[in-house]
Amino acid sequence: MKFGLEGITKLLGILDDPQRKFTTIHIAGTNGKGSTASMLAAMFTAAGYKTGLYTSPHLVSFTERIRINGKQISRGEVARYIDAMRRHIVKQQPTFFEATTAIAFAHFAEKNVAIAIIEAGLGGRLDSTNVVKPLISVITNIGLEHTEILGETIEEIAREKAGIIKNGVPCVTGVSQPRALAVIKDMCEKRNARLILASRFNASIREMSLNRTIADLKVRRVLYEGLSLSLPGFYQLKNVAVAIATAREVSEAGKFPIGESFIRLGLSRVQELTGLNGRLSLVWRNPSIIIDVAHNTDGTKQLAASLRDMGVGNIILVFGVLKDKNCGAMARVLEPLASEVIAVAARTERSRSAGEVAASFKMPPGKVTAGLSVQEGVRLAIQRSYQKTPILVTGSHFVVGEALQFLAEKKNLTITE
Repeated sequence: MKFGLEGITKLLGILDDPQRKFTTIHIAGTNGKGSTASMLAAMFTAAGYKTGLYTSPHLVSFTERIRINGKQISRGEVARYIDAMRRHIVKQQPTFFEATTAIAFAHFAEKNVAIAIIEAGLGGRLDSTNVVKPLISVITNIGLEHTEILGETIEEIAREKAGIIKNGVPCVTGVSQPRALAVIKDMCEKRNARLILASRFNASIREMSLNRTIADLKVRRVLYEGLSLSLPGFYQLKNVAVAIATAREVSEAGKFPIGESFIRLGLSRVQELTGLNGRLSLVWRNPSIIIDVAHNTDGTKQLAASLRDMGVGNIILVFGVLKDKNCGAMARVLEPLASEVIAVAARTERSRSAGEVAASFKMPPGKVTAGLSVQEGVRLAIQRSYQKTPILVTGSHFVVGEALQFLAEKKNLTITE
């Protein structure tokens, strides 16, 4: 893994700098940036703008990362862009993410998107996506993650995320921690960037289920009554507040007007309009199988709180994490919700072994099983549920992706929106 903008700059140069040919919104943050990016893409798509969406990582197919109006880039188009860069790739050996980012920007430029929502991969300051000059920058939140790369304190991580803030470009943030917010405010002052705070909002839940959330939401002095979100979980309302504040800021700038009706329509159809998956998604019935890509302690806390709010408990937990995550802390959060745990390891050398994961739980003997793989873990969970006990698959994008692939291969996959 290497960081810096030199590699991506060279790669984009041979493609005639496609990132300069469309308008962007750039999003960084520890959690919620993928959901927020998808919400914004759904709003702009609903409003009739040709909208690009670049997110990472993918769950099943590489082409999920690059979409226009919800449609994935084709494998043939990916191959064509790689051919165009082949000589440079052989000579300069860019990273996987540098090459992927270049492909996304080339695709958006070639297809003449009006606006593209760009999610930063890791950090912000030195992330390959940070070559864009966006219409607006967004920082969803700050948490302790990738500390070996981004820094060991909230302030250090906030400084890396705040690296996406550009001179004279407004920044919307949902960050509320005083120490992290102080860093972002300081960066905005240095770069003459107006800061829009979206961390303060009022929400009253009318209905919450695995299919949708309906709430009265007040964001920056505007009340959205009976707002329908096609994503479950109270924590998503924080992302909604950031997305709405961003859309309104862009709209008020005049280049991309987007009315309340399109904000509402986009939020009510996020998965349909963008292809977003893995956010408290119910993907199987009889038994109910829920997948969620929570992959750090903060994300796991949000997931657990949302499940409690919806009265979901006594689950069979299929759980696996990567080596750089605080497995013990995540296990302590999820353990009270589980009747039993099946620990798994995804097919990547970055995964903790199933045995290590199993050892993180302090449940009675017989209540924790170390599965051999995600596929075996999901199969075992289905067998033990007797079509009654709900199953939750979480802990890593890799784990969720392999579970989805296994379920799809059984040809019984049902995405419930």
